[in-house]
Amino acid sequence: MVKKKTVLLTNDDGIHAKGLHALIDAFHKHYHVVVVAPDIERSAASHSITLIHPLRVHEVFLGNGIRAFAVNGTPADCVKIAVRELFLSNVPDLVVSGINAGANIGIYVHYSGTVAAAKESSMYGIPSIAVSLDRSDNEPDYQPPAKFTLSIAEQALTHGLPYGTLLNINFPSVSLDTIPGVMITKHGISPVNDSFQKSIDPRKTPYYWHGADAKIDATDIQTDCGALYRNYITITPILCDMTDVNMLESLRSWNIP
Repeated sequence: MVKKKTVLLTNDDGIHAKGLHALIDAFHKHYHVVVVAPDIERSAASHSITLIHPLRVHEVFLGNGIRAFAVNGTPADCVKIAVRELFLSNVPDLVVSGINAGANIGIYVHYSGTVAAAKESSMYGIPSIAVSLDRSDNEPDYQPPAKFTLSIAEQALTHGLPYGTLLNINFPSVSLDTIPGVMITKHGISPVNDSFQKSIDPRKTPYYWHGADAKIDATDIQTDCGALYRNYITITPILCDMTDVNMLESLRSWNIP
């Protein structure tokens, strides 16, 4: 009997998020699935880790014989504690983070806890995928992106991924029959139009709600932003190595004392 490969599922929307449970439904019939996810929503946690208070891990019953653990930390914490503590005898063969409620394209990739979890596991040498579903006014249907992610996971396990490289998948919020196809895209960068709503509390002290309206540059269809805007499913390879190799030689020419 062939032993099933182990897949670690995580996210930044919390262990009870619908997107995560869609992945569980899609993967558990084909793989040995273990879930390690934040106990509450940790959106926009980026790649932060917890240092100022202890991490607590609680086993959660999700059914189907799946072991699941809720962590009072960030998505990156979840991957770290899974690999270093919970999986000591069986490091996962693949990590999938998502399905995030909202696209992670352009500048949002840098803020995303969903992407950060996949980046963390890719730095352990584990093939890793982050997957997100663009927001819509309707109740999101996570089943199509979950099934699509399953097919990409099979490819990732077959072909492997380079150390420190993850796949970032974004699914448009449209019906399947209106999706023109899949595009392999580069990561687009768009500026952020930050805004703050100022209010006054009962003690006459000002406080602020932070909002950010990313100015998505959708002109280049070769980017994740441009392709998703045109309702393509996008797959973007993301590097953890953030070195600007073109700048290296230019920097060496500077008159640095």
